[in-house]
Amino acid sequence: MEKGLNPVFIRGFDLPDVWFKAVDKLLDVGYEYVVQRGSFVGHKRKEFDFVVLHVTNPGNRPLIPEVPKDLEGVVPAPTSMDYVYEYFLGYIATGEKKPEEAYTYGQRLTSYEGVNQLREAIEILKNTPETNQAIMEIGTPTDILLEDPPCLRLIDLRVRYGKLHFVVYFRSWDLWGGFPANLAAIQLLKEHMAKEVGVGDGELVCVSKGLHLYDYQFEWAMLITRRKKPEG
Repeated sequence: MEKGLNPVFIRGFDLPDVWFKAVDKLLDVGYEYVVQRGSFVGHKRKEFDFVVLHVTNPGNRPLIPEVPKDLEGVVPAPTSMDYVYEYFLGYIATGEKKPEEAYTYGQRLTSYEGVNQLREAIEILKNTPETNQAIMEIGTPTDILLEDPPCLRLIDLRVRYGKLHFVVYFRSWDLWGGFPANLAAIQLLKEHMAKEVGVGDGELVCVSKGLHLYDYQFEWAMLITRRKKPEG
């Protein structure tokens, strides 16, 4: 019998909860292969075939996972809130782009070809909150020509039950080095947009066919999920 794709669904209470559950599940079901193109060519990667993550209370603080006290100094923290705020202001919420950068998410969201998608989406949802047309695109057809195309491709917005919900798609996604900061910053964006629309802050659904860990992160994942005890 031929082996087929193994779609996985993970529900978590908040961002740290769903991150931990994703790390734990990936160790069990991840497909292992050697990277052939893009970041870390030649390294092994363990990856979900396809995953849907449902975060029911993404605004709960803290927004980022914390390393247990007994693992501090052994397992590096995935991110910090200082970095999250820096990332949000410099890479998500504004259109600034350095000359050496092919793109930033903020540039695609706020100033690509003269369109500010954040502003337009807010106005659409203010005027027609039940619409399915409020979607913000990060990816473009020409991205296929880039050596490192955007990982985040779209943010789909839905107002339902009096709250603003995000559905986010990542084509590829570093579970340790990207996920925690990415989602914390996206949550900050959702909170801002919900306030502007005049609704509550809602849930977060994330979809990816490329959520992964690299080989140098495998041991950290084993330690933080208590599959392995720290030495000494």
